[in-house]
Amino acid sequence: MHNSSPSTKPVVLVYAEPLLSGSMTFIRTQAEALGRFCPYYISPLRLKNGLPLPNERVTVMRRGDGAWSRFAVLPFKAWGIAPLYVRRLKALRPALLHAHFGPAALRALPLSRALNIPMIVTFQGYDATVYDDFARVSDHYSHRVYVRKRKMLESGVSLIIAVSNFIRQELLRQGFATNKIITHYVGVDTRLFSPDPDIPRENIVLFAGRLAEKKGCEYLIRAMAKVESRSTDAELIIIGDGPLRADLERLAAQYLRRYRFLGFQPPEVVQQWMNRARVFGAPSLRAQCGDAEGYPNAFAEAQAMALPVVSFSADGVREAVNHGVTGFLAPEKDSEALAEYLYLLLSQADLCGRMGKAARQYVCDHFNLHVQTRKLEDVYSRVLESHARAQPVLGDYVTREVSVATLDS
Repeated sequence: MHNSSPSTKPVVLVYAEPLLSGSMTFIRTQAEALGRFCPYYISPLRLKNGLPLPNERVTVMRRGDGAWSRFAVLPFKAWGIAPLYVRRLKALRPALLHAHFGPAALRALPLSRALNIPMIVTFQGYDATVYDDFARVSDHYSHRVYVRKRKMLESGVSLIIAVSNFIRQELLRQGFATNKIITHYVGVDTRLFSPDPDIPRENIVLFAGRLAEKKGCEYLIRAMAKVESRSTDAELIIIGDGPLRADLERLAAQYLRRYRFLGFQPPEVVQQWMNRARVFGAPSLRAQCGDAEGYPNAFAEAQAMALPVVSFSADGVREAVNHGVTGFLAPEKDSEALAEYLYLLLSQADLCGRMGKAARQYVCDHFNLHVQTRKLEDVYSRVLESHARAQPVLGDYVTREVSVATLDS
């Protein structure tokens, strides 16, 4: 964990709702990799069973998820009013606020104004991809408000970060200005995510992700049924939880012989399975509501562990996997092609090994966390300089789409 003192480095307030759910490991990973800035995590509420965070760098309005806590933050959520909280944040002498996900960033705007500090927002996936017709009737009030007021967000933030070129294009589709958006990949800690060659690979296809429509686990189960008819020792391991779990368990029971649902697991357990598995199977697709992968961090982590990836050729996935080199991308919703690619890798150890080695090199070359974090800190510095001069952030900043081949140039 980050041990910097806020007295020696500029403080960045990292805002997310909630703080921090198990699916938000990428936020913690990015923040804790900062070297020239000191991250403090802020939010209306902190989850009791959320991701572990350094308590000395967590400042929330209320702790817990009880009725009183939810009631206590209503003035902030409804009207952006939180004077006592602002006073506590001012004591940290923050330089910058970095919010994650569009709807949460809209809620954080009053904080940046009250603190008189610039604000950056990172769009991750659903916040940029869900179609407006679905967002307007979303179960989440914050998303319904966001659709109505996103222009207010655009004018209130200094810079918008898209986690992939695909997300950047989706933001342009939503009407955001071209000259306010940059693409920035989070990256993977390739020293932490490094395979142990002493652990033998097993004939396992690993899935790790939320059990929701856009993750495509249904197609993976159907593909594995075809694989099992040709490879009797192949096994599917599914890590994660979500609204489709019961349906997927019934489907697996109907079609598969060898499978396990392990539920939500901490990152270290997921990493252990990445070291045992032979293939990472994650056929992500665009859901009916538009929800799609922005940049699938789990794909990059798996490749860093020398796991070739088999997925669908969908949107942000194409920026994470080099088809034919670090894995295979089947046409979207094509379980037959998915099965062929899975069987090919499971049945040909040499091919699987070469692709796994290429996958790790690909991530080391293009998605190294420490390289990407230095670039993010350069962005922070530019935002702070522009704020001090009261000038637009980008200026002559290159805003065109960046290609993977030039990420580290």
